[in-house]
Amino acid sequence: MRRPAAESDFEQVCSIYMDERVIPFLGYDPMSKEEFKTVYAELIAGGNFFVHEPEGQIAGFYKTNHYPGRAAHVAYIGSFAVNPAFQGRGLATAMLKEAIADLRNKGIKRIELIVESDNPAAIALYEKCGFEKEGRLRKFYKRASEEHYVDDYLMALLFA
Repeated sequence: MRRPAAESDFEQVCSIYMDERVIPFLGYDPMSKEEFKTVYAELIAGGNFFVHEPEGQIAGFYKTNHYPGRAAHVAYIGSFAVNPAFQGRGLATAMLKEAIADLRNKGIKRIELIVESDNPAAIALYEKCGFEKEGRLRKFYKRASEEHYVDDYLMALLFA
């Protein structure tokens, strides 16, 4: 179901990323396919950007990063999104649990993520999977289409 993203996934990933229901909660404002090529190249460069493809179509994606040095036991999950056509089927929960299990099996003791304070569905998902709010990043996020700044929450999941 999960696999590393490939260059050939560009069109489907771009379509999900730029969807008006998805992009407000990812790290970039809407852009052309040509502009997204640079973003996508960075996403797949490290081999830690994964897609879920349950029915021959990409249903979601996320990226993981491992911190170096003294924080080598810590990983970060980001760019987490589900294709709106697949929402409401439990895919986000399955994807997140799979990412958590994979990171835990690699010896990770702490998983972090950042989520917009105006994204209650994502906050509920992360809390359901055991993440806790650890802090508020005030005025951390600014969408080009909005006048105001959005606070983000730093959330983490710890293993014993």
